[in-house]
Amino acid sequence: MSERADNAQMQETGRRLLTAFYGTLSALRLYPVENATVQQAIDELHGLVGETARAEGGLELRIVGDFFFLNETRLRLDLSNFATFGSIARSFQDHGIGAMEVQPAVDRSEWAPFVSLLLRKPDPEEPFGSFVDRLAQTPVQHIDVRAESDVGEPEMESEEALTAAKRTYAQSVRVAKDVLTDVRLGKAVNVRKVKRAVQNIVDQVLNNEPSMVTMTTLRDFDEYTFTHSVNVCIFSVIIGQRLGLSKLQLYELGLGALFHDIGKSRLPLEVINKPGGLTDEEWELLKQHPTEGLLQLFEMHGFADVPYRQMLMAYEHHMKIDLSGYPENKRPRRPGLFSRIVQTADGFDAGTSVRSYQYQPWPPDEVLKEMRDNPRRGYDPLLVKVLVNATGVYPVGTLVVLDTYELAVVAKTNHDPDKLHRPQVKVISDAMGVPLAEPVLVDLAAGARSIIKTADPQKYGIRVSDYLV
Repeated sequence: MSERADNAQMQETGRRLLTAFYGTLSALRLYPVENATVQQAIDELHGLVGETARAEGGLELRIVGDFFFLNETRLRLDLSNFATFGSIARSFQDHGIGAMEVQPAVDRSEWAPFVSLLLRKPDPEEPFGSFVDRLAQTPVQHIDVRAESDVGEPEMESEEALTAAKRTYAQSVRVAKDVLTDVRLGKAVNVRKVKRAVQNIVDQVLNNEPSMVTMTTLRDFDEYTFTHSVNVCIFSVIIGQRLGLSKLQLYELGLGALFHDIGKSRLPLEVINKPGGLTDEEWELLKQHPTEGLLQLFEMHGFADVPYRQMLMAYEHHMKIDLSGYPENKRPRRPGLFSRIVQTADGFDAGTSVRSYQYQPWPPDEVLKEMRDNPRRGYDPLLVKVLVNATGVYPVGTLVVLDTYELAVVAKTNHDPDKLHRPQVKVISDAMGVPLAEPVLVDLAAGARSIIKTADPQKYGIRVSDYLV
């Protein structure tokens, strides 16, 4: 059987297993163990787990943040089952459990006591330790658990992952530059090359998200127009996959995100690149770029079908959810989900970047706070929340001051919803401000240090990407 077929089979097995596990949890929550509904649920769960464990030589279900892994396969969940399976994750995480390991010799009689323990109220002082102690007092012999702190997402070696992400990012920026330059010069656009770049971004985000997020810190002022398009594509795909969009939908979303500002290629460069504020006439001209983007995509050749979704994303990404943005609307409408996703990604990247008319970008945490708390910004609050869950309270690349007065750069998000404010950081200077010869990686979830505030990298002459890429 091919690798693709193996993966598809494991995906289907994983979804069935999670459904059966949820059914058993629900049945035992409502009925006594002798009830026929409970017994039927246990039969289904045991049959599926036993079959898979015997075929695979064992079974491991891991939960890392919002994601499930069945052995080495990351399960793709969609909107129809995301909330349902989320309840399984909460049952595990409430007890501090990061993984369940099942041996092939597991007996049907072990499931009722194991699942019943998951339904018990966790010990607030030591949830995982108490669960293990209780488990040892049951007849369960072939089901084991591991703590959240001992479980991680299977990733490529860090150097290999960063190399792959760099390659994808560099190729995508080059494609964005070629496309926008060709449009400005009136030349034909190689749509196939653009689609291939978006597919690579989607694949990298799905398989290597932390490294792709790291790439968005490579904000180059001279290349802002092109890196911005790629960053918006990356953040849009990250939001989309957390909403459970299919891979095909992520391609559609990513393509629109990469093209979202294509209308600016029809505007004079002196307006696009003007330092300082715009005049009223120049601002009115700039506000035409969503309409120009829609028209540009409509006229572009190379698509199998008219790219209606991408046209809408280009047209609607500045409208705001209350339609107080632009272009102005004479009739009631609601910007589509893809457009609202792109608007959220666009706002975050633009707010944290140095642009011709913005020499002082905001710290990433302040941008997220403003997007979340100021309704006049017009962002969809649910999508901002999804972005915060993806980036953490302190996104990768944020320069922070620790309670030890050391300077550090946020290197990796903590996916635990209760510890979003405790990421992994690279400490780059001591309490006196003296740079360290080598950055020291520290996991703030361990509790030894904490963040007291963010800082402006430009003030310290620091380029955060130097410590990450």
